[in-house]
Amino acid sequence: MPLYQLILIALIQGITEFLPVSSSGHLILLPGLTGLEDQGQIIDVAVHVGTLAAVMLFFWQDVRAGLIGLPRALTGRLDTPGARLAMGLIVATIPTVLFGAFLHFSGMSDALRSMKVIGWTMLGFGLVLYVADRYGPAHKESSDWNLRDALIMGLWQMLALIPGTSRSGITITGARQLGYTRMDAARLSMLMSIPTIIASGVLLGAEVAIDANTAVMRDAAIAALLSMIAALAALTLMMRLLRSVSFTPYVIYRVALGLVLLTIAYQS
Repeated sequence: MPLYQLILIALIQGITEFLPVSSSGHLILLPGLTGLEDQGQIIDVAVHVGTLAAVMLFFWQDVRAGLIGLPRALTGRLDTPGARLAMGLIVATIPTVLFGAFLHFSGMSDALRSMKVIGWTMLGFGLVLYVADRYGPAHKESSDWNLRDALIMGLWQMLALIPGTSRSGITITGARQLGYTRMDAARLSMLMSIPTIIASGVLLGAEVAIDANTAVMRDAAIAALLSMIAALAALTLMMRLLRSVSFTPYVIYRVALGLVLLTIAYQS
């Protein structure tokens, strides 16, 4: 695969994975709007691994606490912040894994990869994010996260399997609706991405690994590294901006892109 295409794919994935604008939607649209060859699942898995590395590095203190608390969480001892975080992430991931397996093995996931679907989800869930961010209360911090909130956010996250929804966007929407501040909503959303990306990577990686060769693995390594760098930059920028800026700029982008995609889809 040409280097410029790997760079483009990695930048799109790295920048959009943690912004509420849908990385999967942008990756699906890339071949259709540019005429480039579809990058395939191996590259998709690689750039997701890159963004996984980025979020683990960025939130390493939380990741470390969760890993230390995981054995206690698995034995039902939720007596430390790390154990409660680990159990919350497990609970929040279960709905997505179950719904994702259903879509994958039923073949419905392919049927949803259309410009019309992405256009409507970009537009609709963008407006939902605006309402939750504009009118949602802000009286909770990430330390207040409990299993009930984790399950509710997990159900919101489940909707992200519909292309164009945005995993970060929909979980931030759920967190703001539950009363978390913008910064803490984003923090919880990013941490929730870790087990979700791991689960999807294992599922897709197991299927495509058998077809991999040296050239493909080289391309995958390049794409993973570049997407990690881009994701770190996007995460740093977003978390800084959230100290003074709402999610409205992302909503405007989503609505504008959704309207453009729907215009193209219904005119073709």
